[in-house]
Amino acid sequence: MPDIVIYLGNKAYSSWSLRGWLACKLTGLPFREEVHPMDTPDWKAWIGARSPSGKVPYVTVDGAPLWESLAIGEHLAELNPQAFWPADRAARGHARSIASEMHAGFVELRKAMWMAVRNRFPGKGRTPGALADIARIEAIWAEARKRYGAGGPFLFGKSFGFADAMYAPVVARFRTWEPEISPATKAYVDAVWNHPFMAEWIKAAEAEPWKIAKYENPDPAA
Repeated sequence: MPDIVIYLGNKAYSSWSLRGWLACKLTGLPFREEVHPMDTPDWKAWIGARSPSGKVPYVTVDGAPLWESLAIGEHLAELNPQAFWPADRAARGHARSIASEMHAGFVELRKAMWMAVRNRFPGKGRTPGALADIARIEAIWAEARKRYGAGGPFLFGKSFGFADAMYAPVVARFRTWEPEISPATKAYVDAVWNHPFMAEWIKAAEAEPWKIAKYENPDPAA
């Protein structure tokens, strides 16, 4: 059995950590995690001594390094392919495309509506750029569900896969900031939020003793 270790930032705030952690969960194998609070005097030294990019998530498999969420997902998928990607070739290509779009885009949403699992900021963060990103995400989810999601609540049907993992931090953002979304989007948000993997992450995030002030206040100038 491979020895898998993942290095993470705060579970309350670190969206990329969540993606890597969900990839580890999708393997179905045990793994160890090390969590360190971000935005602390020793954060850069701590992660810099581990990750070549100086960022989280960082994963090792039998000591071999993995960084960047897509690479982590693709490599870990070799341990349990059916859990990560749809079996159908066309669906698998679609899943990879939307996972890549998430990895590369939606900068305005990230800036205006950061992940803050423990908090609720309804009505805040609705910049034009964030709303445009939300509209595109809703379209992505609707198309995937229409083409491949019959028979289950997730993007590609019954099973929570890596495409869902890539969008899980968006689900967390929607729960925190409560933008106006369609009933179909709301149903998908609820399905991901209530998945056992997410419930485990949320419980751990709520138990963290650390807080970062800039992520706790939706109106920094206030």
